[in-house]
Amino acid sequence: MIRLHNMRTRPGSRHRVKRLGSGESSGHGKTSGKGHKGQKARSGGSLRLGFEGGQMPLIRRLPKRGFNNAAFHKNYAIVNLSDLSAFKEGSVVNEKLLRESNLIRGHGAGLKILGGGELKYGLTVEADKISASAREKIEKAGGTVTLREKPVRGPRVAQERSPAADASGAESETAPKVKAAKKKPSSKKKAPAKAASKKKSSGKG
Repeated sequence: MIRLHNMRTRPGSRHRVKRLGSGESSGHGKTSGKGHKGQKARSGGSLRLGFEGGQMPLIRRLPKRGFNNAAFHKNYAIVNLSDLSAFKEGSVVNEKLLRESNLIRGHGAGLKILGGGELKYGLTVEADKISASAREKIEKAGGTVTLREKPVRGPRVAQERSPAADASGAESETAPKVKAAKKKPSSKKKAPAKAASKKKSSGKG
């Protein structure tokens, strides 16, 4: 019978520690298993993955083509119906409540409800996404589902102006015209044109 005082590990699960730099009798003396000279024989001479001795590595020689949607992928916090059974009947379940209950953690694009498990009573669920099976089970139990509205992205729509704003705008348009009409004529006298007389005198000569 196995007891605490006679428990043993399985044969082969533990290996003898490699004794390095402890003389020739250890079996790993002299070069300590690193061979003779070279970059890998030096202290701190380990090479990173994909390093090719300074030559252009393969990952950089291959062409980058196509489109990758990974940068635009959204990760949602996943919660099943079996997790919602911990709340009381009629309670409002949203992302804030789930974070306080430590059912979801970290940062995500929103909350998604999946239909894993069963729900015996009605709950008011507020989420960003929900599967068809989860919605069916919640409504069948007498609960309701509310999807949070997403912010509208796209070209800005011109807001409708009020009549007061239009009147003020019309006044602002007409104001410069009135000011332009009220401008006084300049008191500076124009210099007499001497160009014609000069031309006549040059022609006589």
